[in-house]
Amino acid sequence: MKVVLFCGGLGMRMRDYSEKVPKPMVKLGYRPLLWNVMKYYAHFGHKDFILCLGYKGDYIKRYFVEYEEYTSNDFILNDGGREVKLLNSDLDDWNITFVDTGMTSSVGERLMKVRPYLEGEDMFLANYADGLSDLPLDKMIDNFKSIDKIGSFLAYQPTQSFHVVDLEDDGEVNGISPISQSGLWINAGYFIFKQEIFDYMKEGEDLVVEPFQRLIRLNQLYGYKYDGFWAAMDTFKDKQLLDDLYAEGKTPWKVWSENNRVAQNGVKELC
Repeated sequence: MKVVLFCGGLGMRMRDYSEKVPKPMVKLGYRPLLWNVMKYYAHFGHKDFILCLGYKGDYIKRYFVEYEEYTSNDFILNDGGREVKLLNSDLDDWNITFVDTGMTSSVGERLMKVRPYLEGEDMFLANYADGLSDLPLDKMIDNFKSIDKIGSFLAYQPTQSFHVVDLEDDGEVNGISPISQSGLWINAGYFIFKQEIFDYMKEGEDLVVEPFQRLIRLNQLYGYKYDGFWAAMDTFKDKQLLDDLYAEGKTPWKVWSENNRVAQNGVKELC
């Protein structure tokens, strides 16, 4: 299936980084966040990408046009350094379509603008391109094929240290509890859609506002619950957390790595 990646936003909560590079290109180790998301999908056999560009889209284009395979692959150096023989490759079988979808467009507007590139696709995948997970994507897809829905998204219970407060209008507190115990689920930004999603979208609308409300009224939207690893990179604190996990070798999102088969004890609780 084709994979639509929304990577054109301003990333205001990552201002220290996004003033220099677009948020999806903030590095995690020696590769950017966007690369990790694409590598995840490629692992499950989905290698036809549509990048919805916007803010600093030229930076993303340049990164892939000038892509350095040897950074993340083994190679042999011959002839005094004049010849490089790659032993494997990241992008050989990837197809990447770069589409300028506007500087300030919403996610829904970006999706509408790449609709022509999805013609003929019964189903397609989509992602906010700012979160990492070890979600077994093949199982989510199998589930989607077994249900009669137009859209599905990854639903995740937040594990942050916030507390949910039950307040009366006059400020009287009825209760307070950790958000992880509140029973709340969040949209984690991993989507599967049938082509019919476009029948429920209108120009200028955001994806999860009006279109999703229409699907909900028709019982056509499904939340796929998952309790494994998921972490977003929305803020500087989020980046620090992921950097720490990377430095400790706790990288559960690297489902493609043969060196990543060890148990990731305690990782979910940290995120």
